[in-house]
Amino acid sequence: MKFESYIFDLDGTLIESLRDLKESCNYALQSCDMPTRTLEEVRMFVGNGVKKLMERAVPDGLANPRFEEAYAIFRQHYLHHNLDHTAPYPGIMEMLATLQANGKSVAVVSNKFYAATQQLVRHFFSDYVSVAIGECEDIKKKPAPDTVMEALRQLHKPVSTAVYIGDSDVDIDTAKNCGMPCISVLWGFRDKPFLIDHGATTFAATPADILNI
Repeated sequence: MKFESYIFDLDGTLIESLRDLKESCNYALQSCDMPTRTLEEVRMFVGNGVKKLMERAVPDGLANPRFEEAYAIFRQHYLHHNLDHTAPYPGIMEMLATLQANGKSVAVVSNKFYAATQQLVRHFFSDYVSVAIGECEDIKKKPAPDTVMEALRQLHKPVSTAVYIGDSDVDIDTAKNCGMPCISVLWGFRDKPFLIDHGATTFAATPADILNI
């Protein structure tokens, strides 16, 4: 464990949340008389925040006159149902406990909207994660470096001893824009060929692998 600070993505990295995202997405689509999406479609829609998820899921995206209605329904439904099926991936809790036992600082930075990020991190990881930042109106979201830099500021840690861990191309770009290394996990929403195509160079096949990088 050569790093002092570990900054984690949330969905697809710490938690398996795809089913709840899909069900809230389809609830919103059905409520607005729009066709629903499959689990694999939603898998490819996530990674850039829930507004982008709905932009991709709604026919014609932002140009659809009912887009804002569908997006608002999604947000409300997800806040009440984001724990229906979501859970940490196997090995995550043990990995976080080991980081804590070794005096490491841990933060979560997500493109999920702020209230849901706070709720999920507080529910699952309050013993291990001291800083959690979701999408904020006044801070540019990933892949811009702003939210990661804010997390490091709150941790009182420099970027020079930090690593970013995520499961997507957005996370790879975020780490690059922060000037920090990235560990790409292989249990998340994107497979290894996709990650390699988008510049990934360091991989963790299990949460325990993160401890040995």
